[in-house]
Amino acid sequence: MTTQTADRRAVTLPRVLASEWTKTAGLASTLWVPITTVVVALAIPLGLTMFARPGDGTTAAGLVVSGVVLAQLGTLVLGVLVGTSDHATSTAATTYTAVPRRLPVLVAQVVLTTALALVTAVVALGAAVLVTGPGRQAAGLSLDLAADDGTARAFVGYVIYLTAVALLGLGLGAVLRRPAGALVTGVAVLVVLDQVLAANPGRVTDTVRVLLPGVGTRLVETDARLALTESASLGPHLGAWGAGLVLAAWVVGLLVAAAVRLWRGDVT
Repeated sequence: MTTQTADRRAVTLPRVLASEWTKTAGLASTLWVPITTVVVALAIPLGLTMFARPGDGTTAAGLVVSGVVLAQLGTLVLGVLVGTSDHATSTAATTYTAVPRRLPVLVAQVVLTTALALVTAVVALGAAVLVTGPGRQAAGLSLDLAADDGTARAFVGYVIYLTAVALLGLGLGAVLRRPAGALVTGVAVLVVLDQVLAANPGRVTDTVRVLLPGVGTRLVETDARLALTESASLGPHLGAWGAGLVLAAWVVGLLVAAAVRLWRGDVT
């Protein structure tokens, strides 16, 4: 009987994951952030589609994925909320008393954030395809996933990028443990710093830009758009997947830093 009771109470990853899901699902933001992300992801594509005209250089794929500019902020918030949930609600001590090895909690948060962000990104992409349909048809813009112009890669990159940004937010949240600080830092490295450097083009600044996580947006560009972006840069030309590796390095680095802090530091 004692052995069976101990087995039922053993700390396992599935149980930690279930616990993290219960905590996350109990937050109103878990519903509203993904919904808001999908809505804002449609705003730019829908607006641009209204002004699309035949022969103006607009592409069907470019219209669909243009909402990533705003959608990335939504998945960033999602990751930050998951990463800071225990500290924002003052339940960290309880959580890590129940899970004394600590790291399974971070692993569960990574799995949960990935799943939520992946679903959000796929829904946002599908919704963007649907809402831009009539406008694309009126402008004579056909959407062909089999075309050899990077359309399929841009769509896959859209989902990968938004999911990676959510994990970036999770890493920042787990390291900084304060929602406001993590969110401001995330916006700064993803958007603000990139725009500041873009306003001062040069070999050094362009090189720094491709080392920032925001370079991952090149995953979302079609071949023609990517070629234009890289031709205008004096920094290294990484291509779409090279840019994705830079973003992945940021995500992995932040998650490793979070794991080290969680393992060696105070949990409160």
